[in-house]
Amino acid sequence: MDQKDYPEEIDLQKYWLILKRHWLPATIVWFLAVGAATYSALSTEEEYAAYGKLRLKKQNPTSALLTEAGEKIGTLDSLNMQDTPLDTEVEVLRSSPIVNQTIESLNLVTKEGEPMIYENFMEKLGVKAIPGTDVLTVSYTSSEPQEASAVVDKIMEVYIKNNLLVNRAEAAAAREFINQQLPRNEQELLQAEEALRRFKEKNNIVNLEQESLLAVQTIEQLDTQIETTQTQIEKILAQTVEIQNKLGISAEEAIERNALSESESVQQALSKLQEIEDELAVQRSLFVETSPEITVLENQQKAFEELLRDRVDRVTRNQNDAPNSFSMGELEKDLAGKFVALETELRGLIKQLESLYLIRAERKQRAERLPQLEQAQRELERNVEAAQATYTILVDRLQQVQIAENQNVGNAEIISPAIISQYPVSTSKKVIVAMGIVVGAALYVIVAFCLELLDRSVKTSKELRTLFNSYSLLGMIPNSKKKVALPGMRSEFVAPEHQVRNAPHSMISEAYRMLQANLKFISPDRELNLIVVTSAVSKEGKSTVSANLAAAMSQVGSKVLLIDADLHHPQQHHIWNLTNDVGLSDVIVTKVGFNHAVKQVDRCLDILTSGVVPPNSLALLESQRMNSLIEDLRTIYDFIIVDTSPLLMVADALTLGKKSDGMLLVSRPKVIDSVSAIAAKDLLMKSGQKVLGLVTNGVIVENEPDSYFHYTKDYFKNDTNVATTQIQNEENIPSR
Repeated sequence: MDQKDYPEEIDLQKYWLILKRHWLPATIVWFLAVGAATYSALSTEEEYAAYGKLRLKKQNPTSALLTEAGEKIGTLDSLNMQDTPLDTEVEVLRSSPIVNQTIESLNLVTKEGEPMIYENFMEKLGVKAIPGTDVLTVSYTSSEPQEASAVVDKIMEVYIKNNLLVNRAEAAAAREFINQQLPRNEQELLQAEEALRRFKEKNNIVNLEQESLLAVQTIEQLDTQIETTQTQIEKILAQTVEIQNKLGISAEEAIERNALSESESVQQALSKLQEIEDELAVQRSLFVETSPEITVLENQQKAFEELLRDRVDRVTRNQNDAPNSFSMGELEKDLAGKFVALETELRGLIKQLESLYLIRAERKQRAERLPQLEQAQRELERNVEAAQATYTILVDRLQQVQIAENQNVGNAEIISPAIISQYPVSTSKKVIVAMGIVVGAALYVIVAFCLELLDRSVKTSKELRTLFNSYSLLGMIPNSKKKVALPGMRSEFVAPEHQVRNAPHSMISEAYRMLQANLKFISPDRELNLIVVTSAVSKEGKSTVSANLAAAMSQVGSKVLLIDADLHHPQQHHIWNLTNDVGLSDVIVTKVGFNHAVKQVDRCLDILTSGVVPPNSLALLESQRMNSLIEDLRTIYDFIIVDTSPLLMVADALTLGKKSDGMLLVSRPKVIDSVSAIAAKDLLMKSGQKVLGLVTNGVIVENEPDSYFHYTKDYFKNDTNVATTQIQNEENIPSR
């Protein structure tokens, strides 16, 4: 299952400890804030306020003086949805001209007797709108109630006069504007009307709407007439074809024959010609061809043929296509007449059809142009209407502006003169002091947390465990700032280095025994023999932890050797009150033997001090002689505790760590910082050291809300095997 991240809970105890740690500077800031508030309360004078009310009408009584799309005189409008129209009037009333005029009228002065300026006046003036109404509340505070009342009345009076003057000025400006616009607008109206008239004359427009309706109806009627005419034409064509088939001649021939049969001149010439031909036939039977009688008749025949041809040409008007027959029978004549009538009617219908098509095309073309004409006409009419409306409005508004300019009415009135408050309105002295206390408390918190941010040291054991989260916590050693009274002895300090030996039943001693037990449980399959104790930086108490851990191990019967391998700043001879004339450095260089250098401080506890401080401690600790000494000592002692130099100072601890069974890291809150802790952790990981675990030293129980010391404290306090323990704060004893 994947590990889930949960948000860190709010640690109130942590914040309380921050406030507690920096109580001194924070308390000083708190006292300064309270003192300033107290001084302000004592120096504050009582002030009284006067209140007046102004009502602002939404519009000038003469109504709007321009169109809604234009400027309005005396009208209150807001600029956006968040503001109200009264907000603008509030700023007008607070403006410099009105305020300065009020100051001059009342000869207002400051407490020092100097003329009051705008900034001083504004500190005492209050103007606000009452929500949901058109009323402004005007207030003024002063140590003199009558002065406050006079100021409120005066500033409202000045505002109303200014409002009236502004409205008049707006009316005059509107009148001038309208007078400038009227001639121009009148000219625009005339131009628009002239353009519309020319458009109608050019396009023969009377009423486009009616024309559109009539155009549709006319086209429909023309379509009906065209269909009717086409039907008639088809019917006549069928009749003419039938008659033509009966006559066997074309329509032109039938017409010509009909015309010839009805022509008297042609028929007379034809009858005379026939008579001559009959007589010529008789004479030829009697005479020869060359006889004069026949010749005369032939000449007459030719003359009458020529006459007949001439008359036929006149009737038919076609000399080349003369008809073959100049007369018809009664039936043929009736058919020919009917044929001619049908042909004549057909030609008339064809011309009528062509005329209908032409008229329809013209009507359709006009109908197609009507939408464009309507659009153009509407645009021109809109121009006329707009110009006419603007002109009418301007004429009407000019009259209204002239009336408004001559009236003495504004859009503001006083609905409540100044009323003086019965009680002082200045802030109560108790409230000022209370506010100072609250502000001081806030500053206390701010100062404490700012100092906490500036302080880079690690404050609690919990923070150390977070920084060294890869190491097991083997022990928490409480801070030893207590004075202990032992049975039969006078009260005295017990040095923290001697807690296990001199105060075996104390909570600190039990913490070391807990550390000893945890070391045994770390490696159950292999017993630890050589343990190196170190820290990241100095003053974390590694020497104290080494001494007490060695004492705790020796008390259970184990033979223990404590070696002071801090060859730069040795401390064990100070802790055990021993001489340091010979020690580890002397044994390594074989100046003295181990038995001569070692000192027994208890039945099972031996101490090997550092000896003379060498010029190069690392060379001694890395020498073969040191390795041989460690191997020999492993066979003699059950446990060897080596106190070494800090990790970040010199390389001695890393060198000895490789020779040991494990390293014990000591860290102390409020001594080490997070940067040093991270650096020490990285150094241990890169060098491959075997770290047995972490020991937090000098833990302040009150600063560890999640430690078990809160319960063990009462347990050891009530232990019947120990004399009464008196705990009180004393000076801090420095750790080594």
